[in-house]
Amino acid sequence: MKDVAREAGVSYQTVSRVINDGPRVSVATRDRVLAVIAELGYRRNDAARALVTSRSHAIGVIADASPRFGPVSTLAAVESAAREAGYTALVATMSYPDRNLVVRTFRSFIERGVEGIVVIAPRVPLAHVAQELSVSIPVVMLSPGETSQQGITVFFEDQELGARLATRHLVELGHTEVAHLAGSQDWLDGQVRLRGWQAELNAHKIPAIAVRYGDWSGESAYRIGQKMIAEGLPSSIFIASDLMALGFLRALYEEGIKVPRDISVVGFDDNEFAPQMHPPLTTVRQSFATVGVRCMEILLGLIAGEDVDTTPAVPELIVRESAASPSR
Repeated sequence: MKDVAREAGVSYQTVSRVINDGPRVSVATRDRVLAVIAELGYRRNDAARALVTSRSHAIGVIADASPRFGPVSTLAAVESAAREAGYTALVATMSYPDRNLVVRTFRSFIERGVEGIVVIAPRVPLAHVAQELSVSIPVVMLSPGETSQQGITVFFEDQELGARLATRHLVELGHTEVAHLAGSQDWLDGQVRLRGWQAELNAHKIPAIAVRYGDWSGESAYRIGQKMIAEGLPSSIFIASDLMALGFLRALYEEGIKVPRDISVVGFDDNEFAPQMHPPLTTVRQSFATVGVRCMEILLGLIAGEDVDTTPAVPELIVRESAASPSR
């Protein structure tokens, strides 16, 4: 920085203000300093800067290693929001998180000077292990349906509400048979979506049909669809993910069953292919970008010692053409 200041004919402090986008620097001076920086090949040393400021502007992110739509989209949203906030995200993914692995990862992040940690925990094991630990820096856990506790601040999008919106839509169309094809119950997402379906049916005093359980894959839903066709279909079904809805619709198509004439279908996620299905799928949209931004706002608030708002984000029902009033 001293070399840059000397070559540009300005003070060290002026160079610092230019590098950090500070005020009180004219356009001409800023351009001259930036030109010298480019000429000399100057690069800011963030490690040295952290020693001076005690701020690393880095966070740790522990994420479920699943390639499924939800975890991947959440991780991308958190990393993007961190970058927009001027932070670097150090990421560790875990397929089979045991306590020792999580402890080592937390310790590694802390040794690297991160200011806070985000845990993306859609599955039960990672959520429970993270809740058992105690660390000296703020931790935000993205885990649907869980509650905050000492040392862990929980935030999520209200997927139980999303499931209720999907079920309510079918009920308001006039359906009294609303089946549910649930996702894996090893996933908190699967648990809260099942809970939302049950709660909405209870609110309308509609008896629940036996739940079918898939594993989030289209293939599992395709097989379940074949069995349900053989046994007799209900008038409507709420399916816990769009990918499973795709497999279920394939089973219907192969048997010549029309949607929504013969059965109404509502999904969850608003995956990019949902509008391209035949018919276009009514589904619940999660805003992963909102979750990422809110997560960083909460983490930065905790780092600053401020009160934070952990009110869950609200999903949205996207009405398309796969659900209609019952024809029988």
